[in-house]
Amino acid sequence: MTKVNVYVTLRESVVDPQGIAAQEALQTLGFNEVESVRIGRLIELELAGTESEIEARVKEMCDKLLVNKVIEDYSFEIREVAGK
Repeated sequence: MTKVNVYVTLRESVVDPQGIAAQEALQTLGFNEVESVRIGRLIELELAGTESEIEARVKEMCDKLLVNKVIEDYSFEIREVAGK
């Protein structure tokens, strides 16, 4: 079994209202060194198959369902799950 972490973030050109709110809240709490915050998502998948099969399938999953490619970018990392 292989574990895949998919990281989804808004494209740089898209305004991130959650990030702006978090940045303002952090600065209000005294964390004035925070210059920017971007909020994203982590999607964890467990799949069977070879690394090349998994890579192709994850790209397909992201393109078809998991990511809004108009406003979001994604990256992922593939790693083995120990003990499974």
